Amino acid sequence: MKPPEPVAKARFTGYTDFILPLPRPSANDRSSLGHTVYDALFDAMLAGRLRPGERLAELQLCENFGVSRTVVRQALHRLAELRVVDIVPNKGATVACPSPREALEVFEARIAIETAIILRLARRIGQSDIARLRQRLASEHEALNNHDHPRWAHLAGGFHLALAEMAGSAELLRLLTELLTRCTLIVALYEPPGNALCEHEEHTRLVDLLALQDAPAAAALMQAHIAELQARLVLPA
Repeated sequence: MKPPEPVAKARFTGYTDFILPLPRPSANDRSSLGHTVYDALFDAMLAGRLRPGERLAELQLCENFGVSRTVVRQALHRLAELRVVDIVPNKGATVACPSPREALEVFEARIAIETAIILRLARRIGQSDIARLRQRLASEHEALNNHDHPRWAHLAGGFHLALAEMAGSAELLRLLTELLTRCTLIVALYEPPGNALCEHEEHTRLVDLLALQDAPAAAALMQAHIAELQARLVLPA
């Protein structure tokens, strides 16, 4: 079972704001503790609360999570394998800063993965799935009307993961989750302020096409959607 979500303060300034009201596993259960730290840091990067280049001091993480340095290092090394954390010997760990070339490659990979997700989903989607997606869209619209940007951004990003989950492929969902985390870091580095993470109208059109099970049109719209997100980046030559 995934640990409860960490509680973040109203204005999140980084991993130092994690206060985890979690039941403590036994001291010998390092694997479970490592997953707790990993999940919390991963979710913070996915939500944009940890910024590219931010230092991840082992001692402070140990104090915040109430775990040993061995547990923290296990979590950091797992995140480094996903290329969302950089670990430099004798200097420590920082949140990764993707290069312009990496940014382009990540978006290229997203187009391939999300096209596969849409094509798979269009063959199997049911009315209950469409109803759930329309409910998400209503929540997005409500957040936009209430000018609740943090909630809207969370819902808009989660929309893509919801599609992957409905597609029924654990591997595609895993790959997309990793890519979305890296995209969050890329957007933080290279997108000018004021741009939206996703366009609500494009999500609405996509659900309409999925309801019609029009796989080619839905896949083409998803490709154009991600390409538009990429076009907003301001990448150095």
